[in-house]
Formats: sequence, C-alpha cells, structure tokens
Amino acid sequence: MKLRSGIIRPFAKLVARHIDKWKLTAIEDQDRIRKDLVNRGVDTAYGKDHDFRLIRDAASFSRQVPLVDYEVIKPYIERIKKGERHVLWPGLPRYFAKTSGTTSGAKYIPLTKESMPNHFGSARNALLNYAGKTGKADFFDGKLIFLSGSPELDRSSVIPTGRLSGIVNHEVPSWLRKSQVPSYETNCIEDWEQKVDAIVRETIHKDMRLISGIPPWVQMYLERLLEVSGKETILELFPHFSMFVYGGVNYEPYRRILEKLFGASVDSVETFPASEGFFAFQDEQSDHSLLLNTRSGIYFEFVEADHIHRDNPERIPLEGVKTGVPYALIVNNNAGLWGYNIGDVVTFTSVDPYKIVFTGRVAHYISAFGEHVIGKEVEDSLREAIGDSPVKIAEFTVAPQVDPGLGQLPYHEWLIEFDVPPADLDGFAGKIDVGLAKRNIYYNDLISGGILQTLQIVPLKKGSFITYMRENDKLGGQNKVPRLTNDRKIANALIEINKR
Repeated sequence: MKLRSGIIRPFAKLVARHIDKWKLTAIEDQDRIRKDLVNRGVDTAYGKDHDFRLIRDAASFSRQVPLVDYEVIKPYIERIKKGERHVLWPGLPRYFAKTSGTTSGAKYIPLTKESMPNHFGSARNALLNYAGKTGKADFFDGKLIFLSGSPELDRSSVIPTGRLSGIVNHEVPSWLRKSQVPSYETNCIEDWEQKVDAIVRETIHKDMRLISGIPPWVQMYLERLLEVSGKETILELFPHFSMFVYGGVNYEPYRRILEKLFGASVDSVETFPASEGFFAFQDEQSDHSLLLNTRSGIYFEFVEADHIHRDNPERIPLEGVKTGVPYALIVNNNAGLWGYNIGDVVTFTSVDPYKIVFTGRVAHYISAFGEHVIGKEVEDSLREAIGDSPVKIAEFTVAPQVDPGLGQLPYHEWLIEFDVPPADLDGFAGKIDVGLAKRNIYYNDLISGGILQTLQIVPLKKGSFITYMRENDKLGGQNKVPRLTNDRKIANALIEINKR
C-alpha cells in the first residue's frame, strides 16, 4: 500500500522545484500569457468588437479590453449557448460552470480545453508541492474525500453544464480516482443532508487520509461521522488522517472547532479556486498566504478596491502592485474571459514571490455609514477577541442596523451562532469593537464622533445558519453565507428563524 506514495514522492519534489523556479519568472510569464491570449482571441467576435489587433503591450491591452462584469458579457454567453463558435474564444467551450449570481441570476462561466488544466492541474500542484516540500505523501496511500457538488451535467443544450466542483470530477485521472470517495452515485445526490448521510455510510469504515471542502460543510460531515461512529475524534476513527485542504472561506473562524473534531492540529493547504480560474494556493506550511498562479493561462490585472466603482479606474499589471493594498482581482483567461471583475478582493503580502491573501468580496462590505468595513477587518477583530478563551463560533454574519428606534444611535449588528458562548457577551462585543476601530479609521471616527454606537451581538441558537441555507436552497456544495451585507435581508431572516 506504500507503493503509491513511494512513486509519488520523487515526482512531487520535481513539481515543488518547478514551482520554486516559476516564482522567479512571474512578470515574464504574465507578459507571455497576455500575448498568447490576445493572439488566440484576436479573430473571435469579442476580439473583433474590441480591436484586439491594436494591442501591443499591457497599456494598450487595458485600453482595448474593457473592465466588465457578467451582465456585460451575458449577450456573448447567450450566443455561445445557441452554438455559435469563436465568440469569446476559438471554437466552443468544453463546459459551462453554472454559478449563482446576486444580480444576474444564474451565471454560465465558460471552461475550455485550454483552461481545464488550470483547474485540475493547479489543485494537483498544490498537493504535490506540499508532498514535495514536506516529504509527507502517505495520504496518497489511503482514501481522499472531496466534498463537492453533483458531477451530473445538464446536456440539454449545446454545451454540457454543471457546477465547477462536479465538472472537475470528470477530469480526475484514473490513478487518483481509485483513491477518491465518495462514489459517483453518492456525489450525485442533490439534497445535501441526504448526501452527507450517504457519504458517512460510505466512508466511515475506510482508511480516510485527506479531507477537502469548504470548512462549514466539512464540519457538518465530521460531526455526523462522530455521531454515527460514537467516537470522540476523527483521528480515533481515521488514525492515518493527516491532511485538510480547503478554500472558499477563511479557515480561522473554524480552526479551533475543526481541530477539536479532528482531535489534533493537522497540516492544511489553502486553495483559491473559482469558476473563473484557480488563482492561488498555499505553497509553504510556514506561510498562510497564497502563491499567485502566474503560469497557468491567466493574465491578472488589479484595481485598487476603493476605486473599482469609478469610471475607468486604473488597471494595474502584476509588476505594479504593492503589498498591503486591497485590490479587486481582474481576470483574463484562456476560457475567453476578458477584463472580468470576479468580485473578489485580495491583498499582496509579498511581491517576491507574489503572494496574496483573500480579503473579501467587492460587494461584501458594510458602508451604510461611510465606514467601508471589509471582511478581513471583521474576521481579524473577531479572532483577536477570542484569543485564548474557550469561545467557539460555528458561523456569523454582520449587517447594519440603521434605524434601531427609541432614539438609539445606529450600529453594526453581529449575528453569531456560538458553539461555546462567552461568559460576558457585552464584554466580548466590546473587544471586537475595539479591534475593529483599531483596524478601520472610518469606523473609529464614527464611534468616537457619536455617529454610531458600539456593535451589538445577537446570539443565535444552534443550527440557525443551516436552517437559513436549507430554506433558501443553498445547503451544501460551494454555498456560504456572506460575512458582511449592506442590507438586512439575511439578518432579518436569521432573527425570524431564531424566534421559532
């Protein structure tokens, strides 16, 4: 059974050395990728509409390729869905990844023959780089679970369509498929709670060594495993379990909960995948920031997050970025996305090599009073308030309370589902508030100026977020509740659930 890891180790070391080499050529690689993309796109409908033939360098690229969101490219997508070729990229896409949009309804993101290696190859590189850097490859000798959406595809139109996590399942090579669980049939179950029960039945007696998925759904799976098995920890159930791979949300609010379920601290690798591309992955265990994927068919541009809503904001190529500045991430890729604002905000922690941390969504912030509080500020303040205390949080979201009534000042309302609540809720809220004021000068000014009162916490009963997700048909897969909103739709729904 050790044969697989023995074969993989030397290959993993080669992959790790290769990744270390392309850290040194990021600018040159980005320049080459930009030129390749333009050469492939010049004769497409989009390339002709925007005179790609005039593009000579990064500056002319940003002049000719407009900054867009899904609403702008939707007419081109509709043409592709009808079977028209050479619209955004030569030929037709291999798949459409269907995602939920906030303003556009369902989005259909093209995946091409050229772009698929970015998605699966980057995930593979993240695992092999870890094995090559640490020498730990034993997880390849057991079973690996990837909690994902259904791999079933809608083939009723010209382009097969499905969820990205399900589509990637079709690209898993045979050597890895033998180790992968759950089965195809189990993965196709749409109801998330039924699916978790089926995954538990299928995996509870396996030699599970790696678990991958979004932290809140991994937590649900682990809790169900322990409930069914009667074990105290996952390591009692799976003694060779050694690796957790995650992405999509910040791990820190979940770390203590999951490590308690695991029974120990285990190595983890963070990834940054999306339907639009696999953007970055953690390449060092000693550094939680993510290495930007600069040699994988994506040409990156960046717009300072505070400027993204301006007319014609400056588009900054990789060589122009600075550490510590929040940037909206702009993607140009070999699936036919051009100047595409994916809505994510990242901050560079290093430019040698180019490393980032995900700091929130362009649309996910609170600025009801001009404070522009972002997700990272909220999560860092919460983590600081918890400190070494026994407080454990299952999930939370924050919304503005603009009109609390009774002559009260407005405030930020934190709706928190505690696993272990603080002994002093008001004192805990005060610590978060101090931390937030320290991190956001505008929030501090509003508090000290008597415009806002300090934040208030609404503790929610166990299962409130799960109930909200179930009732809004967002349970499971890649779905997650936004940390921050500028309205009270989610907050009011959670409060109503809490009253039941």
